[in-house]
Amino acid sequence: MFAPSLLLEVGTTQIETVETLLEVGRYLVIFLVARALAELMVRLKLPTILGELVAGVLIGVTGLHLILPPAAHAELNQVMLDLVGSCAGVSPETVAEIYTESFPSLEATAKLGLYALLFLTGLESELDELMAVGQQATTVAITGVLLPFALGTAGLFYLFHVPLFPAVFAGASMTATSIGITASVFGELKFLKTREGQTVIGAAVLDDIFGIVILAVVVALAGDGVLAAGPILQLVLAAAVFVAVALFLSRTAAPAFDWVLDRLRAPGEVVVAGFVVLGLCCFIAEAIGLEAALGAFAAGLILSASKHTKAIQQSVKPLVALFATVFFVLIGSALDLSVMNPLNPANREGLVVALFLLAVAIVGKVAAGWSYLSVQKTNRLVVGLGMMPRGEVGLIFLGLGSQAGILSTPLEAAILLMVIGTTFLAPLLLRLALSGVEVPTEAPADGSADRPTEQAA
Repeated sequence: MFAPSLLLEVGTTQIETVETLLEVGRYLVIFLVARALAELMVRLKLPTILGELVAGVLIGVTGLHLILPPAAHAELNQVMLDLVGSCAGVSPETVAEIYTESFPSLEATAKLGLYALLFLTGLESELDELMAVGQQATTVAITGVLLPFALGTAGLFYLFHVPLFPAVFAGASMTATSIGITASVFGELKFLKTREGQTVIGAAVLDDIFGIVILAVVVALAGDGVLAAGPILQLVLAAAVFVAVALFLSRTAAPAFDWVLDRLRAPGEVVVAGFVVLGLCCFIAEAIGLEAALGAFAAGLILSASKHTKAIQQSVKPLVALFATVFFVLIGSALDLSVMNPLNPANREGLVVALFLLAVAIVGKVAAGWSYLSVQKTNRLVVGLGMMPRGEVGLIFLGLGSQAGILSTPLEAAILLMVIGTTFLAPLLLRLALSGVEVPTEAPADGSADRPTEQAA
């Protein structure tokens, strides 16, 4: 809704023209820059989301000021304002005002991308295949969540005097593991179906569940501004029940969903039916006081056993490619990396915080590789390194923290550097750790194959 003074100044038609130019221009800039850098990441054998994040940095607060969230309190690129203003016949100041008023539509697109991404993550969680290593995976997951969370939160709060809510959120951002990055590296090295590979994938799935539950609780508590035992227990119980019901439905609801979907004939029935479940789960999560992100992930879990899962995945992936790109670019656009400039004495504490988070993020996950009992020889270093990358999951945490206004600018940048550091280092260290290990000719997930490893339990 635009201010009456703006309507009197330029008129409805000119406002609509400026809106259209800005909206189309924003998407053009986002997709052109993001896809160019994503192509570069592919050629460097790195995750494409890093390219999208760097694209946001280049066109956002740190770079060209083409895409600026209103909360950034920075000046928009003057060349862009002059160009749009001359095309619509209005002043650059008016363009800047309309830009701010119309920005929520771009944020809504980004949020849709986040939900689609988490929905796809849930769909790709093949729980049945992980039962053979369930005990080890559970132990690794719990350790890999508790250690980074406790060490990160306590260190920020006691050593760096970060307020409690931001400290808890930063600790929570280190709990998750990127399934996609780890699975990609293990797949390339032919170790995905080994005991180590399946343990890591199973633990990563559980990490996502635990991490998103923690995220939902922290964001909800931050909204209330109250840290008391009663609300915490209530939210944790609600989250636990919600996830338990989702896991139960993932075993039982698929036949009913498939029966309905088999009787639909209109084009697009697969993606529409999937998004109905997604929307319903997000609605229920919000209604009981949790984060909608948890509902999106739960929706994917519920449909992961459907016979139409592959079709749903294929229909959702193009939406993720479009809308999640906007989400990651907006994260990067809001980050002011000048706070990490070591030449500025005021920034040095923030750099120390970033190094602390990176060290805790690495140590906490690597230590998880030694946390389980196994009668068979396993490469525990590989398990620990496989749990290390935060990737897109860490960026999801960062984005939600930014949207909720929980994090300060230096802490946002520190979490970003932690995510980037673990995401870059994990593939390199995994390749080094596995370089001297003989690739098994056949290694079932149940570990029945007798195969060589370097690091014995």
